[in-house]
Amino acid sequence: MWTDTHCHLDAAEFDADRDAVVSAARSAGVSRIVIPAVARENFATVRALAHRVEGAVYALGIHPLYTPQARDDDLDALRREIEASFADPRFIGIGEIGLDYFVPGPDDARQQHFYDAQLKLAREFDLPAICHVRKSQDQVLKGLRRNGVHRGIAHAFNGSFQQARAFIDHGMHLGFGGNVTFERALQIRRLAEQLPLEAIVMETDAPDIAPAWLYRERNTPDQVPRIGAVLAGLRGLAPEELALGTTANAAAALPRLALSSA
Repeated sequence: MWTDTHCHLDAAEFDADRDAVVSAARSAGVSRIVIPAVARENFATVRALAHRVEGAVYALGIHPLYTPQARDDDLDALRREIEASFADPRFIGIGEIGLDYFVPGPDDARQQHFYDAQLKLAREFDLPAICHVRKSQDQVLKGLRRNGVHRGIAHAFNGSFQQARAFIDHGMHLGFGGNVTFERALQIRRLAEQLPLEAIVMETDAPDIAPAWLYRERNTPDQVPRIGAVLAGLRGLAPEELALGTTANAAAALPRLALSSA
């Protein structure tokens, strides 16, 4: 069975057929789906969805691209939601948080403010962080070090080998998804092939980052096994071996997964 460690199942793109999407994922062998929040406005939504969907869990956080609209008191609201959810077995961490230096617009200092504040919450509550690292790997890692957060996932990792090793040495796992299926994505494919298997988790980022065969179409969590088969081929592994290993890695990265039954 497979684990999708990053799926925005609450997104509007799934409003018309969400139950069918979930059913297809289950039929494909995806037993666990992690649904990260992106803003205060969807904290309740991801929680409710995780409780409605078999095998789903959720994380709470404010995405860097949502910081322009976020208010400082959203951090107080996040703290209250963490406290209220802490005994919930389907609550597994802080996310999606981080920094994005690719999309023009968001203020870097404001992104950093929200990132650091959320890492402090992760440290205080001893929770892993699911981190957005687009064009920001070094600064995201500096934040993890500065705030003493040593567990979680660098989502959609696309850095150098040196950066990958630094994240791994810090205790983080690296998320790989649809990008690895593009033959022209040489750096990502080399990372997926050569990094220690123990460092890798599977993800879709659905409805985004579709694999090559769905280019510019909606991504869905049922694609994890086929993406995994590509990654397994790069590493010379059987897909079943990769499924077993990456699912164990997901539990190491997000220990509260073990609290919730699939």
